[in-house]
This record gives sequence, C-alpha cells and structure tokens, in this order.
Amino acid sequence: MGKLTLTAFVTLDGVHQAPGGPEEDRSDGFEQGGWSVPYGDEDFGRFVTDAFARVDAFLLGRRTYEIFAGYWPKVTDPADPIAAKLNSLPKYVASSSLTDPAWSGTTVIRGDLAKEVAALKERTARELQVHGSGALARSLLALDLIDTVHLLTFPVVLGAGRRLFAEGAVPTAFRHVFGSTTGAGVAIHTYERAGRPTYGSY
Repeated sequence: MGKLTLTAFVTLDGVHQAPGGPEEDRSDGFEQGGWSVPYGDEDFGRFVTDAFARVDAFLLGRRTYEIFAGYWPKVTDPADPIAAKLNSLPKYVASSSLTDPAWSGTTVIRGDLAKEVAALKERTARELQVHGSGALARSLLALDLIDTVHLLTFPVVLGAGRRLFAEGAVPTAFRHVFGSTTGAGVAIHTYERAGRPTYGSY
C-alpha cells in the first residue's frame, strides 16, 4: 500500500491561499496571490523535483485541478520533471460538480471520500500525492488519511487569507522526520502522522 502525502505552501501566519499567482484564488476578496513566487530558488526547485520523482498518482481538489489543468498540458517537454508526471500519471479529482474533465488521465471521485481514497492508497505502490488543495487536505486530515505532510513555510506574513489549519481542525500529532531551509529562507519540514496529541503540565 502506498502513502498519501500532502505538500502545502504556507506563510508564517498559516495562509495557504493562492501561493502561485494573483489570479489563482481571489475568494473572500484576497488580493495577495503569488506570495510564494519570489522565493522559488534552486533549492526550492530541487525539493519539488525530488517529490515528483516519488509519485504514482495525484489526488487534487477541484480548484487546484483546474489551475493545473489550465497550465501543465501546455508544457510538452518530456524532460520536464513536473509536467511529464502530471500529464502522464493518473489524476483523481474530488468533486461533486466536475463532470467532463478534459485533461487526459483524469478520474472524478464523487462517492464516499474515505472509502475512495483508502482504495486508491491500496492500489498505489509509492505515493499518492496531494498538492495544495486546501479544502480537500483538511477533509483528508480529519479522516486520518494523510500519512505524510511536507510543509513549506515561506518567510512572509500576509495578515489575511485562508489558513490551512483552520479553527476546528481535528487534533493530530505528527513526528518530524526531515527539515531544511532553502537559500531564499523557505523552511521545509516533513512530518508523519502520529495519532492524537498527548498533554501534560510544566
């Protein structure tokens, strides 16, 4: 059985909304999209390339899927380590409204999320990867389905925007298994799910 991994970009104040561009997600009047772009150095690129080298299939939320589908099919260089994987490997989209996906290799998941994703993990040898997809990620975390979180924290505070770990998140403990910092100051930390938190007193 494979692992379900989440790669998420967040600011120091926990915002995950629209890291890749001004038009990516203007929900709730958000005007600060593209905040991750100034930090995309070689170290950052190396991490992303390494992550995509481990993937067997992708699981995406509707909004992230549409952003990806609008860009990556146009990148046709077979040597591109990201485009080659996204365009050739299976893509699963959790959506109740997407009916006719045009991107080759796409399957829409409409049923019981826990059951469907558990079945996908069973059929995956290495990694079933979630990128971005904040609403989906929160649902998967609440269902204890995500095994590993790659959390990339960017050295910027926005003061507004949707948070990845919002109020009401299911209390979850994690074990830190990797950490590094890019030359541009992005802190990359990998955590594995470790059950529920334990508590004490000093």
